[in-house]
Amino acid sequence: MALRIVIDVLLAVGAFFALVGVLGILRMPDTFCRMQASTCVNTMGVIGLTLGALLYAIFLKQDVGSAVKIGVIGLLILITNPIGAHSIAKGAYKAGIRPDAPMETDDLGRDSE
Repeated sequence: MALRIVIDVLLAVGAFFALVGVLGILRMPDTFCRMQASTCVNTMGVIGLTLGALLYAIFLKQDVGSAVKIGVIGLLILITNPIGAHSIAKGAYKAGIRPDAPMETDDLGRDSE
């Protein structure tokens, strides 16, 4: 019973972070802020959903194959999400898109030279 509550809480936390990420995409003012909302917050959501699904597959369903698949999918998302966001941000910067607020440091500009 306690394990089921932990699983439900993890799934709810993951779904909450995913929802907040979507709301962040809609509310943020510029491209780079939207990218931050879509990657950082949704990565936290994936962590919660993956942990909840892993606990469910291991302890309640007792299916090791499903647990391995869930773990691999979660790990791939955790690895590719930040890398993809960085690539998109670099491409947007090279295309001439700049943040609305003035930047204190311009690391992308320094790396592009």
